[in-house]
Amino acid sequence: MNLWQRLRNNHLAIFGITVLAVLYVVVIAADFIAPYAPYTSQLNGSLLPPTPIYLTLQDGPLKGKYIGPHVYPTSQNPTNIETGERNLSINFHNPSPIRLFVKGNSYKLFNLNIPLPPSFKEIEIFPGIPTDIHLIGTIGAGKLNLLGTDEQGRDQFSRLLFGGRVSLFIGLIGIMISFPIGVIIGGIAGYFGGWIDTILMRLVEVLMTIPGIYLLVALATIIPPSLSNTKRFILIILITSFIGWAGLARVVRGQVLSLKDQEFVQAAKTMGASNQRIIFYHILPQTITYIIISATLTIPEFIVSESVLSLIGLGIQQPDASWGNLLSVSTNASILVLQPWLIWPPALAIILTVLSFNLLGDGLRDALDPNTLE
Repeated sequence: MNLWQRLRNNHLAIFGITVLAVLYVVVIAADFIAPYAPYTSQLNGSLLPPTPIYLTLQDGPLKGKYIGPHVYPTSQNPTNIETGERNLSINFHNPSPIRLFVKGNSYKLFNLNIPLPPSFKEIEIFPGIPTDIHLIGTIGAGKLNLLGTDEQGRDQFSRLLFGGRVSLFIGLIGIMISFPIGVIIGGIAGYFGGWIDTILMRLVEVLMTIPGIYLLVALATIIPPSLSNTKRFILIILITSFIGWAGLARVVRGQVLSLKDQEFVQAAKTMGASNQRIIFYHILPQTITYIIISATLTIPEFIVSESVLSLIGLGIQQPDASWGNLLSVSTNASILVLQPWLIWPPALAIILTVLSFNLLGDGLRDALDPNTLE
């Protein structure tokens, strides 16, 4: 029975894979799926609740007539300066139909660029296709705010999709940096042993004694406030990667120690293979099972680290969105009570992502377990 067949029999792992696939597709296509730009504010649209969707007319001589899904222009103005209480103002005389493939703000579909420091030009992998078509939207003055709006009148659903790009890809990029370091350091330490092993493992032990989140907070506090979010994103990845490889290095070292005396390694030495070739072509590939499982289970740690930093204001800053800084409004008690739609969507997105990665990791561990392979 191959890996996919074994994995397919694990329904929880399949659930995790499906959820992650949907999340990554949605955030990659955020420009198309999101009805509005993440930075666009709506006039008199601050802290609107999720937009009610109606099927029949709500006013006028044809009240009750079915016209299909539609919304009405809605605004929310302060009525009490002292308490901040607001009343919704809904114009039931002006229905706005909800349609698929509606024109909106312009963007470039499938635009793939690598942001670099200002002294370098941005690397354009694919320039994208200019378009202004969005998957869903309204025709007319009414706005479709599926998850309401934030304090600046920006569509929360659109910001959730764009924020997912930061939160989801920070984990993938992080393991691309930290795991090669951990594999190489662990492989060298286990293969050569002696003083090399001693020095490298003492370094690993020092890094493992550092509480990760406290180090992130300490380092994040010295980041200049003027630093762009692109540079903050890169720094967060580098910081989390710096402390994320130590555990993997230690485990890989242990596996290399048990493999270097195996017959296939001794045969390679007898045939004159170099140490470098033995490590990278004969020993480390034998640890690939653990590396894949560990990578899958480590990605949520990067996501949570970014979310915590952004939550406390030390990560990605406004106006850019990430799931962490979308949660930062939870520190405001009035918003927590009166506008819960601003809190639950990013919180549930983080929980669902972390849970899905853990389910996938557990499924891979069971499917790749040599003790159960047929």
